[in-house]
Amino acid sequence: MDTILWSLSGVFHPAWWGYVLYTLMMTQVTIAAVTIFLHRYSAHRALELHPIPKHFFRFWIWLTTGIIPKVWAAIHRKHHAKCETVDDPHSPQILGLEKVMFEGAELYRAAAKDTEWIAGHTRDIPEDYDWLEKNLYASRSQLGIGLMLVINVILFGPIGITIWAVQMAWIPIWAAGVINGLGHYYGYRNFHFDEAKDSSMNIFPWGFFIGGEELHNNHHKYGHSAKLSLRRYEFDIGWLYIRVLETLGLAKVKYIFDKKVLARQRVCRANTLGLPFMVYTVDRRSP
Repeated sequence: MDTILWSLSGVFHPAWWGYVLYTLMMTQVTIAAVTIFLHRYSAHRALELHPIPKHFFRFWIWLTTGIIPKVWAAIHRKHHAKCETVDDPHSPQILGLEKVMFEGAELYRAAAKDTEWIAGHTRDIPEDYDWLEKNLYASRSQLGIGLMLVINVILFGPIGITIWAVQMAWIPIWAAGVINGLGHYYGYRNFHFDEAKDSSMNIFPWGFFIGGEELHNNHHKYGHSAKLSLRRYEFDIGWLYIRVLETLGLAKVKYIFDKKVLARQRVCRANTLGLPFMVYTVDRRSP
């Protein structure tokens, strides 16, 4: 009985800023896992990862999001292939900004029902078909979320539930909402419509909170680039993480953009374009 009460009271009892710091650190690990493993590695194959960080990211995503990597990668590839059309899973130009901002998670779940697309666009992701994925990560995707709740309660007691709630909301708010919503509605562009073929925007400087993903217009122009920042004033913290991993021999970058293109570009700001943006139908053969 005493052991149960001790566990429920929490192992650690830091000052208020300790809870905040822990929560921010944990959410940043989640963002790093999403931008490096799910986005740049799984969906775009922009880099290779050593088995150690690869498995850690898979495990962490299972704990904090319940996302199945091949499903996420397929939906993201569909977003690039069908961008700003009625087949785009989450275009604010088609569905409205409010819908994407506040119902991004629901749009993701709806897109996940397209099993034919998912099966046909994830054959190049080998780890999505191994034993762990089939028997744990994919088949018991909600188990990790529950385990994360138990861990937080053991560490911090009842306040661990609040910390867990913030962790669970982080990706739906910042990725499914802000990046997919504002990232296609407001900001500035390094590449015009005839170059990027969509309404993607850079919503810099929120890089610390969303891993460099705020440089969305850059990414849509160079989808296979492991680096998202182009100009000197742009900062991609996800690229910093990748360079650290590469220095340690835990990652290998396969592709980044050609810097020579920047000499021919000028920044095009949202307020010079008007809203809503022109819609393009894009037929892209590669993800």
